[in-house]
Amino acid sequence: MSTFQDLGSLLLVRGADELDHAGGTLYVHLHRVAKRLRTLGASETLVIAGLAHAAYGTDGFPTHLFDWQQERPVLEAVIGTDAELLVYRYGSCERETTWRDLAEHNTVTDRFTGTSEELTTAELRDFVDLTIVNELDVLEHAPKLEPKLRPFLQEQIPRWQSLASPAVLADAHRVLDVQPQAHPA
Repeated sequence: MSTFQDLGSLLLVRGADELDHAGGTLYVHLHRVAKRLRTLGASETLVIAGLAHAAYGTDGFPTHLFDWQQERPVLEAVIGTDAELLVYRYGSCERETTWRDLAEHNTVTDRFTGTSEELTTAELRDFVDLTIVNELDVLEHAPKLEPKLRPFLQEQIPRWQSLASPAVLADAHRVLDVQPQAHPA
């Protein structure tokens, strides 16, 4: 079996198909995010991280499938070090202090430990691509959240345009019906 299939099986064992989430279950949401990342040309590491992105819960979805303090090695054994680190960063991100000005400070604040980590350009791209794709999926599958989420994303995505991959940014502009902003000279 492939890493993707192994992870899918593990997510089922951990009950992802029993947790309500935007557009059905967490399991379905995780697969949609991974599929969209793959369609947009993401690396296999990012696609796998997309499939596991809520393993430790998130700042917006506190339910977790794995205990970040005890079970990181379990997830890492299935998906690899790089994908697990991205899943951890995504799940541990304190959104309020991280998201708004991420392009200026390049730093993710860990809501579990209170520490901050400055990311490289490549790490930022993967983190932002995963974040955008996740939020677009929620927007498209949770109509009750749209009145707040759409304006938030229409304001936030332009702040991340220097960080996101061109394909993810173009997808966000299409979904949000916004025009790309010109880069300052």
